[in-house]
Amino acid sequence: MYNIEQLRMFVMAAELGSFSACARRLGKVQSAVSQGISNLEVDLNVQLFDRTTRKPGLTKEGLHLLTFADAILQQMYELESASKALNNKEEINLRLVLDDGLQLDSFYAMIDQFSLQFPLTSLEVFFAASADIVGLVNEGQADIGLMYTDMLFEKDVNICYIGNVSFVAVVSPEHPLAALTTVTAAQLIPHRQLMLKGLDNNQLGYLQPLSTLVWWGNNHSMLRNYVDKGIGWCFLPQHLVNKDIVSGKLNALTLSFDHKPWSVPVNLITPKNRSMGPACSWLSQQLTSLLD
Repeated sequence: MYNIEQLRMFVMAAELGSFSACARRLGKVQSAVSQGISNLEVDLNVQLFDRTTRKPGLTKEGLHLLTFADAILQQMYELESASKALNNKEEINLRLVLDDGLQLDSFYAMIDQFSLQFPLTSLEVFFAASADIVGLVNEGQADIGLMYTDMLFEKDVNICYIGNVSFVAVVSPEHPLAALTTVTAAQLIPHRQLMLKGLDNNQLGYLQPLSTLVWWGNNHSMLRNYVDKGIGWCFLPQHLVNKDIVSGKLNALTLSFDHKPWSVPVNLITPKNRSMGPACSWLSQQLTSLLD
């Protein structure tokens, strides 16, 4: 009879496109993976992979059964999480990672309420570029993540869409673009654009480079400082710059190709294969209303 380990090999080999990559990911020798998948094929009486090519590819039967195998693994993770939750007590420590562009007043109000609700739980809050947050949560370096997203489905973590944040293009009052009443895409191209990406060179697709010259950073605070110095123009979360736009410290660009402010989706991220204690569950639930 087939077992969970064989199903994990099947799903991972299909996702990675090779038995050797699957073996490396699982910390096994390739022969163990090949034998495990062969045994699964015998138990199911179905050929899952076509081995006539240099790299094994899924047969049409294998592709059909892949969704079922994946569903069984997901149910296994949920069973493990549920069993752990039955024995969980209040967490000693909770780690939250968020994009620094999501520092709203409502966020700090929720953190204040958390301190009252769970006074004995230590809370670690740190910032990361949105492109890095799924990896941090998936690797166990954070229990909750808050990030801007390009709405691509991430199957390794639990995702909850909580709303959108408006972005606005801004420059310093001394920047040449500030003198223009309306700015076209062609007029943006010669001027340095300031953009975000992660530490592993990851970049989300919700904002794309428009200019021929781009400077990169991994947090909005750095980009904002660049804007203040007149180094370039940048899309920044509207709630972070509204006061300075009103006071005249920054100029909001009126873009000919944007009828309304650019709106970027925000996701709440939690681990799929780890149980959530009461503190993590409470804070996750509160954060779903961050943008209400």
